[in-house]
Amino acid sequence: MAGAVQWIAESVHEILQAPGLTLQTFLVFCLAFLLTCALLRRSQNLPPYPAGRVPVLGHLLALGRAPHLKLTAWRRQYGDVFTVRMGMEDVVVLNGYTAVKDALVDRSELFASRPPIYMLDSIAGNGKDMVAARWGPGFRQRKRFATIVLKNLGMKVGHGSIEDNIREEAIRLRSRVAEYEGQPFDFAHDVTVTVANVICSMVFGKRYDYGDETFQELSKAVTAVVTELAAGQIISVFPVLRFVPGVNRAGTDLLQHVSKIHHVMWEEISRRREHLHRENPRDFLDFCLLEIDQQDKVEGLTEENIMYMAMNLFLAGTETTGNTLLWALLYLTQNPAIQHKVHEELDAVVGASLPALSHRPQLPYVNACLLETMRIRTLVPLAIPHSTTQDVKVQEFDIPKGTQVLPNLHSLHMDPAYWPDPDRFDPERFLDAEGNVINKPQSFMPFGGGRRVCLGEQLARMELFLFFSCLLQSFTFKTPEGAPPPNTEGVLGITWTPNPFQLCATPR
Repeated sequence: MAGAVQWIAESVHEILQAPGLTLQTFLVFCLAFLLTCALLRRSQNLPPYPAGRVPVLGHLLALGRAPHLKLTAWRRQYGDVFTVRMGMEDVVVLNGYTAVKDALVDRSELFASRPPIYMLDSIAGNGKDMVAARWGPGFRQRKRFATIVLKNLGMKVGHGSIEDNIREEAIRLRSRVAEYEGQPFDFAHDVTVTVANVICSMVFGKRYDYGDETFQELSKAVTAVVTELAAGQIISVFPVLRFVPGVNRAGTDLLQHVSKIHHVMWEEISRRREHLHRENPRDFLDFCLLEIDQQDKVEGLTEENIMYMAMNLFLAGTETTGNTLLWALLYLTQNPAIQHKVHEELDAVVGASLPALSHRPQLPYVNACLLETMRIRTLVPLAIPHSTTQDVKVQEFDIPKGTQVLPNLHSLHMDPAYWPDPDRFDPERFLDAEGNVINKPQSFMPFGGGRRVCLGEQLARMELFLFFSCLLQSFTFKTPEGAPPPNTEGVLGITWTPNPFQLCATPR
C-alpha cells in the first residue's frame, strides 16, 4: 500500500512538471475526467442496447415522435427487456405482459418510486404531490389519505356514490350535443367540461358552465401544459437546456401555464379556508384542510401539498377520461355496425330511462366497447416512468437502485399472442362464449398496476360507462358528409390524444 501511494505521488509530481500545467488545471482535468466516467458509467449486466444509439443523444433520434411504436417494434428484435439511452441516462424498458406484471404487480414495491424528471417535477413541486412523488412514507400516507377521502366523496359503487352527480352531468352533456342539431362540431371542449365538472365537484365542491370564462382559461392552460410537457422532453433529458434562450421556450411556456392553474388552485384553497365546514366536510379541500389542523393521518401535510394534490386530481381526472370518450366515439363513427349493436343493447336493456350503474352487468357489449377503446388506444402507453427502490434482478439482468424503468403498456395491448389482429377495433375480444364481459383479461393494464395504479380508476370506469351509455342511447354519431374518416394515429404527448376531428350527432 505504501509503495502504491508513493507511486501515485511521484506520478502526480511528474505530471505537474509539464509546461504550463498548474495544480489548478490538473485538478480541473481530474474533476472533468471523474464526471465523464460517472456519466458514462454503465452497469456490467444491464439489458442490451438496441441499435441506433449515438453519442450524447443516445436513442432519442431513433425513438422519434412515436416512441411507443418504436419500443414495441424493438421488442421483436431484442426481447421483453432492453435498455435505451436517454441522453446520458440508461432507461430500462419492460415489454409484454409477463415482464410488466412482474414489475408493477408481483414485485410492485421494488419498482414503486419515480425518477427525477425535470419537466414533470417542475409542475409537481419536486414530489410534493402524488403522481411524481418518490417512494416513501410521505407518498404512501398522501395516497392512502386521498383514496379514503375520495371514497367518502363518492368514488365507489352503492350507497353514497357520486353516480347521481355523473348522471346529472350526462344529462347536461346530452342537452349540449342536441344544441348542434346534427351539424358538424368538435366534441373535445364539451367532453372536457363535462368530465372536469365531476372531479371539480369532488375537489372544489363546484361545477362550471360550458361557457364559463374562468374554466375556459383553465381548460386552455391544462391543454397547454400537456402540450408543453411533450414538447419539452428534451429539457427533461438535458435539464441544463432550460438556461438556453430559445431552446428553453417549452419550459418557460410550461411554467407560465402552470402558474395559471396554481392561481386557481390557491384561490379555491383560500376560499375554502374562509368557509371551512369542520363538522361536515363537503369536498376534498375541506378534508385536506382539516387534516392539516389535526395532523392525524398524514404527517407534515401542508397547504402546498394540498395544492399539488388537487392539481394532480384535476389534470389526471380530466385529460384521460375525456380523451378515452373521444377515442370511443371516433372508432364508432368508423364502425357503424358496432355502433348499431350498442344501440340495440341499450334499447333492449335501458329503454327510455337514463342509464345507471345498475345496468352495467346487463350491458356487456357496451362495456366491451369501452374496454376495447382502452386497449387499442391506451391513454398513457408508456405509463409514467417508474424507478427502482433497490437493486433488483429482472430476468438474467441486474438493475441498480434508482434506475428509471419504462413499462411499455402499448406492447401489452397490441400483443398478437393475446390480441389477434390487434390493430382492428373489435369489442367482442372482451366477451366470452356466453356473451359475458371479460373484465380482467390477461395482457390488459390500462390503469397500470400495483403501488402506482391510477388513483381514480374506479371513478374513471363509472364516468366512462355513464357518459358513453347516455350519449349512445340518444344519438347516432357519424363523420360529417364528404369529410374524410378521422385519423386514428393520434398525437402522443403525455397522453395519446386524437387529432382534432368533427362529428355529427343525429338524435335517435
